[in-house]
Amino acid sequence: MNATTVAAACLAALSLAAGPSPARAHQEPYSYLDLRLVPRRVEGRLVAHVVDLAHETGLPAPDSLLQSRYVERHLPSLRSMLATRVRVVADGDTLAPRWGGFEIVPERRSVAFLWEAPLPRPAGEIAVLGPLFPYDPPHETYLNVYEGGTLEHQDLLDRQHRAATYYAGTRQGVLAVVRAFVLQGIHHIFIGPDHILFIVGLLLLGGGIPRLLKIVTAFTVAHTVTLVLATLRIVNPPARVVEPAIALSIVYVGVESLLALRRERDWRAPIAFGFGLVHGFGFAGVLRELGLPGRALGWSLASFNVGVEIGQACIVLAVAPLLAGVCSWRPDVARRIVAVSAALIIFAGGYWLVQRLLAA
Repeated sequence: MNATTVAAACLAALSLAAGPSPARAHQEPYSYLDLRLVPRRVEGRLVAHVVDLAHETGLPAPDSLLQSRYVERHLPSLRSMLATRVRVVADGDTLAPRWGGFEIVPERRSVAFLWEAPLPRPAGEIAVLGPLFPYDPPHETYLNVYEGGTLEHQDLLDRQHRAATYYAGTRQGVLAVVRAFVLQGIHHIFIGPDHILFIVGLLLLGGGIPRLLKIVTAFTVAHTVTLVLATLRIVNPPARVVEPAIALSIVYVGVESLLALRRERDWRAPIAFGFGLVHGFGFAGVLRELGLPGRALGWSLASFNVGVEIGQACIVLAVAPLLAGVCSWRPDVARRIVAVSAALIIFAGGYWLVQRLLAA
């Protein structure tokens, strides 16, 4: 065996070892899902590649699916398989597709399947879970949502982005937006220890209802302004600046609580306003990650902000009466609690500050 023959054999062996498996041996790992929202039903059109269809149903010859008679023969198994892959949720209820006709799409080596699902009422929120063929890591599902005959939303589902949400341009859609974003605002406050500690730091020194209301209002007004500006991308500082600044605000409010034990003047309202501007940028980053519905941008912004305020109110109602009770019972104990709590807040904020600066 000469050197040329040996080299060719080695190259062939390497090609077989490194090449794609037969299950994924096609250059178009894509599927397409079109949804049309009409009163009381959703109409769907799913376009799937013959290789994916054959792989998932165990058919030996993918290109045979480009023949209508072959598809008709295997239509029950194809529909049964696809019914487990088309995961569309309307207002929390998973739709059960009723399969209709099909058509061959030769230029894409694909088959298009038609289906529809009835709705008990007009849908406000439509969620689509994907991708449709997760066995293939590079697979992507292109999603188009039509309403009133107009393409209103496009998305791409893959292994990293597995869900897409669309809010209808109806009263039900607006209600769905309000409900979803209020809950997200509340959720964000309670999973964000940095925001909680900042608010607690502002409350440590206590005070009457008018004073606490002034502090909370200052924080609310400030973060609302920057939340709107950043969400609309009018002012959009990067996260590597915003996140360390939020940590710095926690350190500052802890230091201020210690210093305030030795002086009369209360600077908490200006501090709440100044750093509230910073926290608003942080809220905006979360809001953008949620994906803002274009036609309900104002509703989503307002609803998220309301959710944030509800979360803040819960913290105030839990912490302020407790501190006021301790202060009226044992002022000396209250001062020690303030000092220890402020020190812990400074430590936590300092830890986050160093961590975020190193990660920037």
